[in-house]
Amino acid sequence: MKIKLSAVAVSLLLAVAGAFVWFVGARNPYTPAGYVGYLTQGAIFGKAKFHGLQRGPTSSGRTWLLNTVNVSITPYTYNEQFTGNDSVLSRDNLKISFRVHIVWRVREDRVKDFVEHYSTLYSNEHSDKIVETSYNNYLREPLRTLARDEIQKLDGLLIKEQITPIGETIRQRVAVLTTNSPFEIASVVVGNIQYPEEVASAVAQKLASTQVLERKQTEIAIAQAEAKRRVAEAEGIAQSMQIINERLTSQYIQHEAIEAQKAMVGSPNHTTIYIPVGAMGVPLVETLGAKK
Repeated sequence: MKIKLSAVAVSLLLAVAGAFVWFVGARNPYTPAGYVGYLTQGAIFGKAKFHGLQRGPTSSGRTWLLNTVNVSITPYTYNEQFTGNDSVLSRDNLKISFRVHIVWRVREDRVKDFVEHYSTLYSNEHSDKIVETSYNNYLREPLRTLARDEIQKLDGLLIKEQITPIGETIRQRVAVLTTNSPFEIASVVVGNIQYPEEVASAVAQKLASTQVLERKQTEIAIAQAEAKRRVAEAEGIAQSMQIINERLTSQYIQHEAIEAQKAMVGSPNHTTIYIPVGAMGVPLVETLGAKK
């Protein structure tokens, strides 16, 4: 009887110990929203193996020696500066400083590939650091190389007018490079174009001179318009005088005088005085004295 009790006790002890070990070794990894968890299952002897993926927010359920690396699949924005020694010479040898903004993310369906072939960190406490490190290792330098290449194709003063097409061209070229990778490129924007100080000053002076020239041209146009107005006015007056001179003949004046007299005769309040006139209509005036 004692032997049987001891065997039962040992079995219970082993069962309790096994349950305790399982409980201590079992884990329930959690993946938050915006992340995909790369699950691995470890072993006391041997190596860990891939267990599956889980899209957050979720957890896997308590499983023996289960771990997860959570990879963000939300967009990231990184800025690449090209200033100082990193400035780029344009086609006409102007030293251009600028900035490139890239928006990208890890493809959800390529998280397994990303962790196994592009990630160098496996600590879940630094999940965003995993993405940043992979960007620095695989995407950063190709992006910077393509940006330099596009800027070098243009003359310096034309770059500001082409920043949108430049950004789109860089995006397309980076997208081609990352076609079979876990990196999905959303947009590339080129901005903050800076020229050397002497070039910026020359451009500012040229702009100021252009504004002065435009103002002078406007003033000349106004003066020319005013002169044309005065000429037109003078021509109108001259034409009017010509018409008047042609119509004011002696017969026409006599006719108008007769018509005026006829109008006065019909008026009840008037006095008509007739005086003799000489040549050219000059009145004849004579003082008549008394006869002696």
